[in-house]
Amino acid sequence: MPLHESEAIILQRYPLGEADRLVSFFSRTMGRMRGVAAGARKPKSRFGSTLEQLSHIRIWFFERETRELVRISQCEMIESFLDAFGDYNSSVALGLLTEITEAVLPDREASDANFRLLLLCAQTVKRTGQAELAIAYFSLWTVKLGGWLPSLDICAKCGKALLEDAPAYFFASGPAIYCSNCRRPGARTLSPQAFGAMRHMLREKLDHLVPKTPAESEPSQRRSVREVASIMMDIIERQIDKKLKSRELFHSLEPSDTSRPI
Repeated sequence: MPLHESEAIILQRYPLGEADRLVSFFSRTMGRMRGVAAGARKPKSRFGSTLEQLSHIRIWFFERETRELVRISQCEMIESFLDAFGDYNSSVALGLLTEITEAVLPDREASDANFRLLLLCAQTVKRTGQAELAIAYFSLWTVKLGGWLPSLDICAKCGKALLEDAPAYFFASGPAIYCSNCRRPGARTLSPQAFGAMRHMLREKLDHLVPKTPAESEPSQRRSVREVASIMMDIIERQIDKKLKSRELFHSLEPSDTSRPI
């Protein structure tokens, strides 16, 4: 029964029996896994707060070939996100990050890119409170890393260039993006602002996209960011064949009018 050590992010945890916890975590070296933390619910548990949702930790666990669940031996905190869950907008965004990660990633398949993406977006929400921007960026890059992002340069039907100053039309079942001449019945309009925001997010680091002052966060920019998030979540739901439970809460959030000092 070998002992493994890995950097990890806690995705979910559930009560198990009278004193234990069932923990879903994202190992940087081994992918998404589930394990049992014995005694984690006891008042003086050795795990402390390391098993809280989205905790960035170093984890030690034992694995048996014949068992799906690993046995978590020890955790060491690297970064906590507990305080960020005290803000409602941030808590909804952080919950959606973990839900998408659990739904999209297969069991025990390492993905350093997805690990870094999840940690970056969680840290951005914690530091700035920019829930909409972090979710849009996260969902867009999750779709791209999954290989589901349609071409943003040419129409899926005629192959002509998609113009930045003209609306395009998105169809989730493909997924595909069409020009105005080739739009299909039931296609969703993709505004030029959202189209430009998608391209910008694929070129720039997330830190460079966060508004430095409230004046930089214009209502039109917030609308385009939300539009990107909504379209990407359409693609994700199509791929996982189920609805994201946290999505409705996310769309009901009041727009963030300010960003925290960076």
